[in-house]
Amino acid sequence: MNHERIVGGLSCGQVLADLSLYLDGELEVAQRSALEVHVRGCDQCARFGGVFAATIRGLRDQLAPADDIEDDVARRLAEALRRAQ
Repeated sequence: MNHERIVGGLSCGQVLADLSLYLDGELEVAQRSALEVHVRGCDQCARFGGVFAATIRGLRDQLAPADDIEDDVARRLAEALRRAQ
């Protein structure tokens, strides 16, 4: 990001690093709250986060409904996507 900011105790880079975990509901309450405070106060991260979230939702919808994928396949796909970041 062009202008790294610290908002709510987090830098833009920290928000970017945790965004996937946030969208997957895998952050602890304190981490989730800090990320939300940052995004509310940082227009740059709010824009990026919105686009990123929409992209992830679109991919999830297009790949297959969660009920149609065996649990092991879904878990391995999620792990591969995290590693690819």
